[in-house]
Amino acid sequence: MSSNSDYQIGRDSDEEFTYRGYTLPELRDMEVTEFAELLPARKRRSINRGLTTEQEKLFEKADARDSEESANRPLRTHLRDMPILPQFVDKTFAVYDGQNFERVRVQPEMLGHYLGEFVLTRRSVEHGQAGIGATRSSKFVPLK
Repeated sequence: MSSNSDYQIGRDSDEEFTYRGYTLPELRDMEVTEFAELLPARKRRSINRGLTTEQEKLFEKADARDSEESANRPLRTHLRDMPILPQFVDKTFAVYDGQNFERVRVQPEMLGHYLGEFVLTRRSVEHGQAGIGATRSSKFVPLK
């Protein structure tokens, strides 16, 4: 990665958020294809190939929704492969992890990532304790 300031993402202590030199209002005014040119290759290619019909529906719903309304009711989706676009910032999504819908509040720093990156699908394994005098074959203790 180059040390060029064009690639700086995020904000310093008192500065406004910028993504590759553009502020959030400027990013929201861009077309999706214009924003795709700022993204890394994999995300840019997925947008240039065209969003699926489900992804387009999610984009339209999120674009039409006010940020106050989305704080109360998140948009439920199974689309873990949806790239996070500027129109999604400050909105809440409920992303499916395989069992439940987990809430994700989109922050400006999440631009260019996928929704599924912020909802883990695997949980850490917690094994039970073996009893006193347990043999090798009886060390399994169910968690429930």
